[in-house]
Amino acid sequence: MTDYLSSLLIWTIKNDMELNTSKKRNAPWPNPFDIFLLSTVAGPIQRVTNFELLGFHMDASLSWITHINTIISKASKRLYFLKQLKRARVPPHQLLHFYTAAIRPILEYASLV
Repeated sequence: MTDYLSSLLIWTIKNDMELNTSKKRNAPWPNPFDIFLLSTVAGPIQRVTNFELLGFHMDASLSWITHINTIISKASKRLYFLKQLKRARVPPHQLLHFYTAAIRPILEYASLV
């Protein structure tokens, strides 16, 4: 891993670029006790136990619990708003449009089905 990081740092210097270590994260996979701290000239790369990558919430154990809880939370908020729209007597076809546009994409994001 340090060889890869070293080659990445050399590439950034050659291309007049700089790594922003405040935005970089290091997740301890698969065993949090085996990995060593990574650092650059600008400073160490922060170690985290969970993070978001391309819309997926991942944790060190690679379980789906964090991601599922986040999706449930987002969908619940929007379902509550759908309920409020129904109470306001919005026509059913507009409720369906809201569901199709605001709720279903959250539930189906990256779904294989």
